[in-house]
Amino acid sequence: MNGQAIDLRATAAGRGLTRVLRSIERFAFAPASAAPLAALRVGLAAVLLLQAALVAPALYELYGRSGILQGPLRDMFARTELPRIGWAVALLAPLGVGEDSVILGTGVIYVLALAALLVGWWTRTAAVVAWLTHLMLMMTANSTVYGADSFANIFLFYLIWMPSAAAFSLDRRLGRVEGAPTPGARLGLRVVQLHLCIAYLTGGLGKAVGEQWWNGEAIWRSVMLPEYRQLDFSWLASHPWLAAAMGWTVLLVEIGYAFLIWPRRTRRAWVVATVAMHAGIALFMGLLVFGAIMAVFTIAAFAVPSEPPGATAVAGAAPGARPEERGRSDPLAVDEGEGS
Repeated sequence: MNGQAIDLRATAAGRGLTRVLRSIERFAFAPASAAPLAALRVGLAAVLLLQAALVAPALYELYGRSGILQGPLRDMFARTELPRIGWAVALLAPLGVGEDSVILGTGVIYVLALAALLVGWWTRTAAVVAWLTHLMLMMTANSTVYGADSFANIFLFYLIWMPSAAAFSLDRRLGRVEGAPTPGARLGLRVVQLHLCIAYLTGGLGKAVGEQWWNGEAIWRSVMLPEYRQLDFSWLASHPWLAAAMGWTVLLVEIGYAFLIWPRRTRRAWVVATVAMHAGIALFMGLLVFGAIMAVFTIAAFAVPSEPPGATAVAGAAPGARPEERGRSDPLAVDEGEGS
């Protein structure tokens, strides 16, 4: 009798483990459309081209040894262990190529790679070149790097490996890549989604530790410091409760992101709230590139449909599940719909 009970428990445990493994497989590898990854590619390339246009007039001041940070001072702030323009200058110096030419050439190659990425022409190669030249520019002017640059470089690296050319690309139109849903597209989307959830959660928890976001001081500083001030918000001094409420809202959006961006019922509201938050950062703090990049990430990851056309999978049913299993709940089920 005892042996029978043990066998029954072992069988139940085995079935439970099988369901969990199938749930993980479905969550991470069920074939998906590449549309979200393509939207990420197009949006990121467009924002970085805008940033390049804004930076172009100060190209030599930012990256040259006679610019804002000169000679040894620039080298002190540069990340010497990673690729930078100085490496290319030293490599090409014996050929008579000067620093100004190397800086200009790096910038031109970077912009051309972004343009190719935007339209999806030799997409993977364009992603490699865009990522490498972006990294070189970042490491050369490391003292000017902030969150937008770091996020952009990470996601350019992701695009090297993700099948973003399978939708909205010249490569797709020319038949160089297939457009069918693939497990790789699902895995790539999950990497982007989980990265964003971790980033927002850790950012929100970090803010919540101090008092500045609870009492409104962080909001006051953000809109009143000279380097960020775009409009006159001195009237907030007469309404401190409003600054505090805005701080609480930021905490709610960022901490809640990791939990409330997944369910279908709250996903759209959280996408709108997150995009609105970053639009506010762009408008009221002047951080246009940062606001635009972060909005692109959330829209691509959670608002662009990823389910293959005609998909009729039952929520919670693993691919290949037996009919009797399809009504059972999936421990890792995510509501299907846009961005899942």
